[in-house]
Amino acid sequence: MNYHAITLSVADHVAWLTLNRPEVHNAFDDRMIAELLDALAAVRNNNQVRVLVLRSEGKNFSAGADLGWMRSMAAKNYDENIADAAELSRLMQELDELPQPTIALVQGAAFGGAVGLAACCDIALATPASSFCLSEVKIGLIPAVISPYVMRAMGTRQARRYMLTAERFNAEEALRIGLVHDIAEDLKQAAQPLIEALINNSPAAVAAAKSLAMAVDQQPLNANTRQLTIERIAEIRVSAEGQEGLSAFLEKRAPNWKTTNE
Repeated sequence: MNYHAITLSVADHVAWLTLNRPEVHNAFDDRMIAELLDALAAVRNNNQVRVLVLRSEGKNFSAGADLGWMRSMAAKNYDENIADAAELSRLMQELDELPQPTIALVQGAAFGGAVGLAACCDIALATPASSFCLSEVKIGLIPAVISPYVMRAMGTRQARRYMLTAERFNAEEALRIGLVHDIAEDLKQAAQPLIEALINNSPAAVAAAKSLAMAVDQQPLNANTRQLTIERIAEIRVSAEGQEGLSAFLEKRAPNWKTTNE
C-alpha cells in the first residue's frame, strides 16, 4: 500500500509510525485507519522490529476523527456505520495487541480517538504543553470504540469524569491519572533509553510478558489464573530464548539477541 496519511520507517530494530496530516492536525479518517492497519500488519510480520514508536508530524498529536469523515458517516445508515466503526475498533485492537512493545509520543493536543491511540500503547510520553480531551459528547457523540482502552489506562473513576464533561486536561493530569508515563520537552530523546532497554531484552520474553499482562488483567486471582501463569513461565523456560538467556547469565556473557553491551 502507498501511504498518504502516514509514514512508516524501520531502522535499528525500531519502527517509526508517523501520523502525517499536519494540515488537519493529524485528524484521522477511513483512509488513515486503513493505512495504519496495513502498517501495523507489516510491523507485526517483521521479526527485525523490536519496538514500535507512534508519533505525529506538526504541532499536535491528533485532533481525533476528521470532521468531514464524521459528516459523511452521519449521512449513512446504521449498517454502514457499524462497518465503519468496526474498522476503527480493529485498529485499536491491532495496536493494543501488537506483539512488539509500543511507545506513543504525544505532543500538543490529543483529542477524541487520539486519546485511544495513546491508551493502546504500552508506554506513553507527553510534553509539558500536551493536552488531552475526550471531546465526543460536545458534538453529540460518545467515545465508544476507544472506551475499553481509555478506561483501562486511566481507571473507571477518572474516565467517567472526562468522558462526561469533555474537559480538556493537561500533561500533569494525564500523568497523575495514568494515561501517560512521563513528561519531557524532547520526546524522542526521552524515548531513547526506553527503546534501548526494550531492544536489549529478549524479544520472545518481551512479547510473552506483554501477552501475559493482557491475559491476567482484570482477572480474578483464582486457580485458573494461577494455572495460566504456571503454564506461561514453563513455556518461556523451555523456549530457545529462555535457554539462551539463562546460559548467557550463567556464563557471564551477553545473550545473542543483545544489540549493545551493558
